Amino acid sequence: MRLCAALLAAGLAACSGVPARVVDSAPTRQDPGRLILLTVANPPEILALRAGSTLRGYDISPAYRQSGSAQALLDGIESDYGLREVAAWPIAPLQVHCVVLQIPAGASRQALLERLARDARVSLAQPLQSFATLAGDYNDPYFGLQRGFAQIDAGGAQQWSRGEGVRVAVIDTGVDGGHPDLQGRIEAQRNFVDDDPRQFGADRHGTEVAGIIAADANNREGIVGVAPGVHILALKACWQVQARADAAQCNSFTLAQALTIAIESGVRVINLSLGGPPDPLLTQLVEYALRRGAVVVGAVPPDGRTDGFPVGIAGVIAVDTPEHVASGGAVLRAPGHEVLTLTPGGHYDFVSGSSLAAAHVSGAVALLLATDARLDGTAAYGLLKRTSEGGSGADSINVCAALAVLRSGGDCGAVPAFPSMPAGSSTPR
Repeated sequence: MRLCAALLAAGLAACSGVPARVVDSAPTRQDPGRLILLTVANPPEILALRAGSTLRGYDISPAYRQSGSAQALLDGIESDYGLREVAAWPIAPLQVHCVVLQIPAGASRQALLERLARDARVSLAQPLQSFATLAGDYNDPYFGLQRGFAQIDAGGAQQWSRGEGVRVAVIDTGVDGGHPDLQGRIEAQRNFVDDDPRQFGADRHGTEVAGIIAADANNREGIVGVAPGVHILALKACWQVQARADAAQCNSFTLAQALTIAIESGVRVINLSLGGPPDPLLTQLVEYALRRGAVVVGAVPPDGRTDGFPVGIAGVIAVDTPEHVASGGAVLRAPGHEVLTLTPGGHYDFVSGSSLAAAHVSGAVALLLATDARLDGTAAYGLLKRTSEGGSGADSINVCAALAVLRSGGDCGAVPAFPSMPAGSSTPR
């Protein structure tokens, strides 16, 4: 295939620990109505392994790549249906090779997908779907400060746990890893959208989500994250629609790449503060992650529906804000209205949306996992649901109460003690 050499080189770059894109996904952002996503079986080939990988999981199979049999299948499929390859990615957890293909001019995408679904060479064929982040700006800076942090009693919980040893994948836009409140919190960065490192650090939505989860504590800078002891894998699968705006979009292909890295890196929590239609490939990857013991947290969209990606997948913890009454059922609620968090360039601002609610729950789950690593998503959900304010789960989670139950007792009125940190600014900017 045309991208084989590029894919191998990109895969090896990912193993080296250098923050870099794995596949050029830019073409997948153009004319999505004429693009489809297809997978074929991709049995692994025995290759010499390269030492020096830095993310767990790549130590096991760093050389997984497109096989000769997958290449032959795809060559035949492209020729038979008049398709043109746009981008490709070998997905090790599913043992498939994933390709984004452009359909012929004038062809019906739905009719073509129906034909491909009957083709024995094809493992999966679907539209290349679009997803969006779920947050909005608020223009009254510093109002209320960290009311969300107080509402879930993260301060009380931090007397017992700060999330040490837990690794959280933030699959989102880029993250400002140089923000003073994220110093030492970003373990790795990957870009599946473009090759623009400056834009990666200038992206708002991922920075906001990472700040809620992991902003450093007692460093005389800005705010405190729910789990300031965790390490973040910042996996950029979404791109900002406009500069200095939270709205961002992703697609099936970029999200699949990010989920694959999260799985192979062995993270315990995957935060997906985004939403869109049901997606077969992404569902397979999330289900694989759940079977591997990851806790996956997703945001409920504004219409309150819980049948799309990711919250429609069994085992994913769906999160909404207490103010949003449209959602119901198996949904946790956490602060997402006028939440103070980080923005790029070392700044802070108030933002709203279920994206921020999901981030609060991801941080809370990290606190629980640092106390009992045996928990899975079902157990974490049940614990947070039972101990929600009001007892019915209709109100916000209370992570201190959940942690006290997990520890078989404790006083949520106690004040956590943190080591002193170097002096610095504590005023929101």
